[in-house]
Amino acid sequence: MNILVINWQDIKNPFGGGAEVHFHEIFKRIAAKGHQVTLLCCKDETLSDFEVIDGIQIIRKGSRNTFNFTVPKAYKELSNKFKYDIVIDDINKIPFYTPLYVKEPLLAINHHFFGKSIFREASFIAGLYVNLAEYLMKFIYFKTPFATVSQSTLDDFIARGYDTSDFTIIHNALSHEEYPMKIGEKNKEFTLTYFGRLKKYKSVDHLLRAFQIVNQNHPNSRLEIIGKGDYKPELEKLAKELNIDKSITFHGFVDNKTKNELLSKSHLVVNTSLKEGWGITNIEANACGTPVFSANVPGLKDSVKENLSGLLYQYGNIDEMVNKINNLITDNTLLHKLESGSLEWARQFSWDKSADEMLKKILDVIKKSK
Repeated sequence: MNILVINWQDIKNPFGGGAEVHFHEIFKRIAAKGHQVTLLCCKDETLSDFEVIDGIQIIRKGSRNTFNFTVPKAYKELSNKFKYDIVIDDINKIPFYTPLYVKEPLLAINHHFFGKSIFREASFIAGLYVNLAEYLMKFIYFKTPFATVSQSTLDDFIARGYDTSDFTIIHNALSHEEYPMKIGEKNKEFTLTYFGRLKKYKSVDHLLRAFQIVNQNHPNSRLEIIGKGDYKPELEKLAKELNIDKSITFHGFVDNKTKNELLSKSHLVVNTSLKEGWGITNIEANACGTPVFSANVPGLKDSVKENLSGLLYQYGNIDEMVNKINNLITDNTLLHKLESGSLEWARQFSWDKSADEMLKKILDVIKKSK
């Protein structure tokens, strides 16, 4: 088949995240099966306009801020030049509204709706723009089949009044060979780790406030922050204000080898985000033999199997965070149980399996369009 995918960014884009990993890992496997995969995405000044990565042809056009306005014309040019069997609209920011102009069979992928959470990250005007864009989706994509990444995202569609009879859940996953898939030697000091982008809506400030209290009871405890983002200066400032900066290390972006080492040596990975589509970082931590302590919010509650791969807490409840972390520090039996459960949970997720499920969905959409 000849497949065109439209996504805001590609795997090399410095602003990329879990949505880009999801696309790349699945569609490089589809390309390896002999299918032609082309990605249309936005430009970045550090990247060329055309590149082939892992068998995927990447065409970069337009700017990051206005890419959605570039898509209709770019799609038309590509569609007139090449015969596509299907177009896939990977929605993880402002929708492209492809049902209005795409003539080929169409499949949409959706990771999550921002909803009210956008107002924690963006200005009021920008937040209204995103909310309006998401609201209009229902009227434009009402006949479009979807692949979503979690039950939480599917539930969000149902709550918004969508007919989800042609929706399929295809999870984020792992390449098992890229992770230890075993319990490694832990640091001598009890180590909490945050792993992900440093954005305001990720609420990492909650972890710093909880860690201040934990650190008072356990002065040798450590907090590792892995990742980069525009909220980092605020977090560094807060760490100094809370007088915990000497017990925290901000690692910034790290390579996969370093990431695996840090996650493996940690006792607990903490995910404080307000909302996610899935929470792939939770599974990555589990694949390093480390349980996850996560906010009980859409997406994250799907990627944590409570009392197996980790524990959940009420979002924003600092007291509950502190109590459960303190309990894990003193209860080695529970902690070791969760370490073993983490591996059991992580083994259930494979990019090969997700790619096969996506390919099956693609073939189904094409078949139904005839």
